[in-house]
Amino acid sequence: MVKSVFVSVLILLAVGVFESAIISNISFLPAVPDLLLLCVIYMALLNGRTYGSSTGFISGLFQDFLTGCPFGFNMLLRSLLGYFPGFFSKSINFSGFFIPAAFGLIGTIVKVVITWIISLFFPNLIVNYDIISLAFLFELVCNTLLAPFIFKLMNMFSRLIALSDGDL
Repeated sequence: MVKSVFVSVLILLAVGVFESAIISNISFLPAVPDLLLLCVIYMALLNGRTYGSSTGFISGLFQDFLTGCPFGFNMLLRSLLGYFPGFFSKSINFSGFFIPAAFGLIGTIVKVVITWIISLFFPNLIVNYDIISLAFLFELVCNTLLAPFIFKLMNMFSRLIALSDGDL
């Protein structure tokens, strides 16, 4: 279990740094695809709700440090986003194209809804998404189309990050 958590943390850190240092600096992109979200969804589908919310919390911690968001916002958001796909752990085959794409689409929409709900409590601190915008549409399409590829890439590390039945 320690090995899988350690490898997961390393993967999330690498993806978080890649997303915030490289992808966010590409000037012609209207929005940044959320690769951390896709990694957390994969880990939640692989290992369940507890592992998904834990990896969501860790990815949110990394993102809070790497971005200018209020501290704790991404930790809460990503913990919730990691918890819900865990309901489908061990009961759905997510190795194809359409299931990961559907999880990328639904995860992005749920992220926007949860961000909007949190922004109701903290209206001056959190900038929520404009649902009818090019940036949101770009992020939605990118997350949907990149999800199968991220899942295939993460599948190469599945033996290292998967919990055994005794670890659950």
